[in-house]
Amino acid sequence: MDGMNVVGDLFGAGKMFLPQVVKSARVMKQAVAHLVPYIEAEKQKLALESGEAAKPKGKIVVATVKGDVHDIGKNIVGVVLQCNNYEVINLGVMVPASKILQVARDEKCDIIGLSGLITPSLEEMAHVAHEMEREGFTIPLLIGGATTSRVHTAVKIAPNYSGTTIYVPDASRSVGVCSNLLSEDLRADYVRTVRADYDKIRSQHQSRQPRAALLTLAAARANALMTDWQAYTPPAPGFIGVKALRDYDLAVIASHIDWAPFFQTWELSGPYPKILQDPLVGEAARNVFAEGQAMLAKIIAERWLSANAVVGLFPANSVGDDIEIYADESRTRVATRFHNLRQQAQRPAGKPNYCLADLVAPKSSGVKDYIGAFAVTSGLGIEARVKEFEAKHDDYNAIMLKALADRLAEAFAEHLHQRVRREFWGYAAGEALDNEALIREEYRGIRPAPGYPACPDHTEKGDLFRLLDASGIGIALTESYAMWPAAAVSGFYFSHPESQYFAVGKIGRDQVEDYARRKGLALPDAERWLAPQLAYDTARPTTV
Repeated sequence: MDGMNVVGDLFGAGKMFLPQVVKSARVMKQAVAHLVPYIEAEKQKLALESGEAAKPKGKIVVATVKGDVHDIGKNIVGVVLQCNNYEVINLGVMVPASKILQVARDEKCDIIGLSGLITPSLEEMAHVAHEMEREGFTIPLLIGGATTSRVHTAVKIAPNYSGTTIYVPDASRSVGVCSNLLSEDLRADYVRTVRADYDKIRSQHQSRQPRAALLTLAAARANALMTDWQAYTPPAPGFIGVKALRDYDLAVIASHIDWAPFFQTWELSGPYPKILQDPLVGEAARNVFAEGQAMLAKIIAERWLSANAVVGLFPANSVGDDIEIYADESRTRVATRFHNLRQQAQRPAGKPNYCLADLVAPKSSGVKDYIGAFAVTSGLGIEARVKEFEAKHDDYNAIMLKALADRLAEAFAEHLHQRVRREFWGYAAGEALDNEALIREEYRGIRPAPGYPACPDHTEKGDLFRLLDASGIGIALTESYAMWPAAAVSGFYFSHPESQYFAVGKIGRDQVEDYARRKGLALPDAERWLAPQLAYDTARPTTV
């Protein structure tokens, strides 16, 4: 494994970039797999001669937590650690706490690593930490994923566990963290420094003043976006109901790809296309881009993946901060209600406290308005292909395929929205925007997704999926409302000319209580799903 160590050292020193590391690991793994019988025989011989067995630097179990399906970042971390002679047990996705802890105990692991993308995963990570404490674990716990942060780890996760808990922002940091934690010489000082840092963060968090004063919910509603609905005629869609689109042309979808996030997956920093000429990462960016384009061509030509979508257009009106979606134009039967949150932070003069319900005509106005909804996936068939790569010890192409599937899903959402504006809803039939303008969202209307800033409650996906019968096109929801396959996007369409994206931000207890009542939830359940939005602590964890 000396070659793997050299690769890891170069990556840690900034002399190699992530795509090169993962490709080098592929070569090493394939060579090792071929030579395993000889290597094991040699190891046994050396062990007999020296009286000591060759050992990895440490054993680490990594998992995407229960309810979450996103694993690209976790898998990259696993490869990087393996390049540095750590034994990594990758449990995959949607792994319950009980299994993570059982494997850690049975395999005598030195470290546990947790990953997740969606916000409910934050609560699940805190639960795993609590279970580690309850079951008497002492080994370090590492936290990573797009929604995690150093502050959240210090404030919400670490207090649940008397052992060491550390936030790891990306793959390049993972080796240094693990090396410090497992070093007899470095561990004590490193852990002491991290604990002091997290204690400081918690102290600052407890004493901090809100960045912006919160209005009461009543005051925020009084400052809603005001529209003269009698002077506005909402555009009627070309059809009412649901339309499924199966086996969509991948070549058409690919023409709408935004490549910038592709490079972020590979931890290459810079705006696309300028990144291709960057003096530091340009060569690595050009190489991974060319290989991504080559695989994309194979995905399309050989139909590695299938893409399905469902779009729905419905009569709708707002009722307070909710939106009633009707089954048909008679508007007598409510098919579902879309529950929304309103900004409560004090806004500058002349700026409203936005809520998505403001973009749909109130029922009391008598104006007939409409809303759209959608779900798309480009990940059908991906699991079998990924398993083929993994069976060949080809992490590079497995990760590349997942990254491209994600890009295709986002591109599909962009393309479908364009068809909705031009054709299905038709409120912008004359729109003529190139792909760059589409990426910059220069069109009329928005497509906010449940779980994101304008509508941060993931549970709204449940009603959305039932409204669209999204399972009919092959998309399912986990218990934490993550979409499966992971390469999927869903959301709502708003056509109002003043539609814009916004972040709800922090909300007060009065709005949470009101929201729980509107949704028919117990208050603790509402607080659990809205945890990142709360401007108050429900029950500050006790530091153990």
